Amino acid sequence: MNPHIPDLLATKLAEAALTVLVHTCRKEVAAASRDELEVACAAMRAKARPVIDQLLDDARAAPWVAEAAFHAAALELAQAGIAVLRKV
Repeated sequence: MNPHIPDLLATKLAEAALTVLVHTCRKEVAAASRDELEVACAAMRAKARPVIDQLLDDARAAPWVAEAAFHAAALELAQAGIAVLRKV
């Protein structure tokens, strides 16, 4: 396996999750302080390891659902940030 693939996957997953977060919480992101945004990102980073592990397990078990697993992982990470910004 190419050693750069996990880094590329993590980068693309982070970009996708942040995109979902910003599109979902435009007002909250615009109104948030730098510290509040950092807390939201920290919540997303805290969930990253188990989410990526699940994504890889799903892709290995059923490669035909890899794209759907990627999107589900991005949504799960985004949800962690959304919960912080919306203080749910």
